[in-house]
Amino acid sequence: MPEPVENKTADALADAQAAAEQAQLPRRRDRRRGDDSDAWTGTMPIISSDQAEQRPTAPSSSWAEAAAAADAPARPQPAKPSKDPVVTPPAPGAAPAVPAQPSRSTRSASRSAALAEAPVPDFISSPGLFVREQKPRPVGGFRGALYNLTGGGLNLGPSARQREEDELARRISRQLQGSYNTAVLSLKGGIGKTSTTVGVGLTLAEFRGDPPCAIDANPDSGDLVERALGEGIYQQQSPRTITDLLKNIESIDSLTALARYMHHAGRLHLIAGEQDPEVSDSLTAEEYLRIRKLISGYYSVALIDCGTGVTHNAMSGILQSADNLIIAAGYAVSGAKRARSTLHWLASHGYADLASNAVVVITDKDEVSSRVDKDAIEEHLSGICRQLIAVPHDRGVADGDLVTLDVLRPETRRAYREIAAAIVDGYV
Repeated sequence: MPEPVENKTADALADAQAAAEQAQLPRRRDRRRGDDSDAWTGTMPIISSDQAEQRPTAPSSSWAEAAAAADAPARPQPAKPSKDPVVTPPAPGAAPAVPAQPSRSTRSASRSAALAEAPVPDFISSPGLFVREQKPRPVGGFRGALYNLTGGGLNLGPSARQREEDELARRISRQLQGSYNTAVLSLKGGIGKTSTTVGVGLTLAEFRGDPPCAIDANPDSGDLVERALGEGIYQQQSPRTITDLLKNIESIDSLTALARYMHHAGRLHLIAGEQDPEVSDSLTAEEYLRIRKLISGYYSVALIDCGTGVTHNAMSGILQSADNLIIAAGYAVSGAKRARSTLHWLASHGYADLASNAVVVITDKDEVSSRVDKDAIEEHLSGICRQLIAVPHDRGVADGDLVTLDVLRPETRRAYREIAAAIVDGYV
């Protein structure tokens, strides 16, 4: 039987509606691709709970209407005030939020700024910032023996005597800016002037980095080189003297050229005095100043053995260029009086500064009898000079022969160290 007309009309309307819905599917997929949704599966965008509340809840008559309602953008709603902050939980399956990391250039700039602002430690004046200070090693005595027995495990440090010796060595070895010279003089002969020059010169050579020079300016056939080298060795060498140096001084333009006129006792360099009595007193003040100018270009410390008296020809040039003085004296009554007379003469002839800064050296050369009050002599001289130092009796000095530090008594060597330190004190 033929179908009724009403049924055919209803079927035609249903087919037309289905065709319209199929035509709208590509347009919805395109919109979802533009919204970063899955372009292949057509996954629907995630709808939050707030957005879900804003959607119309009326039931749809068809799937097409439901899809159209889901694709429609949500209208913004005004924020509701709340006392407690609303924390939106992360969507299921979404990765947790990671704070943005600074770039490499930003970290490098931050480190550079922090380094520039940080205080810089002074590694020179504060070497103990990174290294623990170590006690000096004790030498000799009970402390030194204990240190050696324990292999350095027990270090009590140096004794007071050793600390004093180390301080003397430091004072002697100080670096000097320029050239300086010390004159050794006296009004009386035979009281230890030349032996003091040799002993102090050898001590300076032992502790200083640069070799010192000693000049024999004694007008009376001085024996400075013989006391430093020994009579036999000096005679075997070429006996060049200060006179030979003066004759050729214009041609000397280097230390090598100067060395041909020098003698060497270890690291102590010496210029011998004239031995010929006819010309020994011919050195003038002007000639000495020429020698002094030459020596100052190569030596930072020079000692001048002036001989006896203060009125011979070269003496005015020596005093004019001297930086400080050593006044030789003895424990005899006459020696003490002449040392005091020397200081008074200097003060009254324009050398008051040299007199007040002089170092008086009393050498117990003849081992005077017990009747001589040594304390009274020292007190008599100590108030008119910068420092007074006593050299004890020593056969290595009293014999008038070769002076070497190896054969001297420890007390004598210490006295020479004190004199050397006092000399350098006057330079700085």
